[in-house]
Amino acid sequence: MDNPKLKQAGKNNIGLTRDDYLGQPTTLCRGCGHTSIANMIISACFELSIQPEKIVKFSGIGCSSKSAAYFLGRSFGFNGLHGRMPPLAEGALFADKSLIGIGISGDGDTANIGLSHFKHLSRRNLPFVYIVENNGVYGLTKGQASPTLKLGTQTKSLPNPNINEAVNPISLAITAGYTFVARSYAFDVMHLKEMIKQGIRHKGLALIECLQPCPT
Repeated sequence: MDNPKLKQAGKNNIGLTRDDYLGQPTTLCRGCGHTSIANMIISACFELSIQPEKIVKFSGIGCSSKSAAYFLGRSFGFNGLHGRMPPLAEGALFADKSLIGIGISGDGDTANIGLSHFKHLSRRNLPFVYIVENNGVYGLTKGQASPTLKLGTQTKSLPNPNINEAVNPISLAITAGYTFVARSYAFDVMHLKEMIKQGIRHKGLALIECLQPCPT
């Protein structure tokens, strides 16, 4: 139950303010959806009254994986190799089952070099929130097509529209056996925050694919 006195003081049920869940100032491009997602992770964890030190963060390589620095500065984190975020999370969460795991990955990090790890993670159904920040491009290296870019889409760095069908993380997760699967949008903040809260509450492996534009 919410404590009215704490709520009035801008604090949650464990006496922390939203500022206690902040991370470092973002260095991402202005208008990037990654920043919005980081803000909603902050809001969700604050509203759920989770002790930041009970959360452990994981990420791989790319713009999305940089964003793990921008939330929950009091939580431990591990920024690993490209596509290898899932096995890092598995090891940590097997070692300490009291931790809440949140993984941040991108469309390239998940659907290209990390695709096998993404699929095999489902075999163990760990209580883990896997957030795929999906903008369809490799934004960190000038916007080449990622595996999730829609057929026929033109980007700045492609000489012609994309000729490949897109990989669908949602259908892959359902087929692989993820026990919670959701899709949201970076700037539909209330829906996104609720999906993150439900993913954290879920007693198993939760995928949240978050669609977003790359403004650069």
